[in-house]
Amino acid sequence: MHNTMNMRRILSLSTIFLSLIACNNNNGSTPDTGNTAAPAGNAPKSISYSILQTYPHDTSSFTQGLVIYNGGLYEGTGEYGHSRLLKTDLATGKTEKQVSLDPKYFGEGITILRDTIYQLTWQEKVVFAYTLKDFKKVKEFPINTQGWGITTDGKDLMVSDGSSNIYYYDPSTFQLLRTQTITEAGSLSFNLNELEYIDGFIYANQWQAPYILKIEPGSGSIVGKVDLSDIWNRVKAKDPAADVPNGIAYDSTSKKIYITGKKWPELYEVQLGQ
Repeated sequence: MHNTMNMRRILSLSTIFLSLIACNNNNGSTPDTGNTAAPAGNAPKSISYSILQTYPHDTSSFTQGLVIYNGGLYEGTGEYGHSRLLKTDLATGKTEKQVSLDPKYFGEGITILRDTIYQLTWQEKVVFAYTLKDFKKVKEFPINTQGWGITTDGKDLMVSDGSSNIYYYDPSTFQLLRTQTITEAGSLSFNLNELEYIDGFIYANQWQAPYILKIEPGSGSIVGKVDLSDIWNRVKAKDPAADVPNGIAYDSTSKKIYITGKKWPELYEVQLGQ
């Protein structure tokens, strides 16, 4: 995944080169094939944010997934030997319920659909399904890619693997339904991580970057970006051991949005601009 940035630059240069060739073809003829460069898309709109509330967050949690469901806060954490599924008290940051993964698994993103919790694993290519009430593991599904982030639109499950793709799965069988390529201004995106579905759009943390990306699912285009640089700097000033931003949760009842990061000392309720 560390070569993704170079690949993106190569693809961008290729697009520019092909566009210049197309511009020089001024004979008015219509090409016989569709193998012309796609037009560059519009740059994503900058989305502002404000912090409405600050809550404590357990710095031992290497946050990989964050979900609000029926008013409860759920979190999936990573690292070998420390991966867990948690239900946490939002106000205090204290764990109310948890289950630990076998040390051979590196836990990743989580989502909840119809009272079933789905938790990805990173390189082990296994997805766990738990009952909401007691965190009892009821199913395991194989997956063909790494697991990074996962969310749901209320029907399908959407999964990221650190690339420019989002994969749509059937929640009952985890059969792959389709793959959506995500682009930014006409070029492939990269490092898509934790996901959250909010009012018809997919929001994604971008690994190793301060951005939350707003994605239009139908086209796969990134239509907006939230720059968390200020809040990330604030967190690192409080705790130099804090890692990257990761974790977006949406309460569909209260319309509140929460964000945090890996081993962050704080979790924030934020309001996003238009």
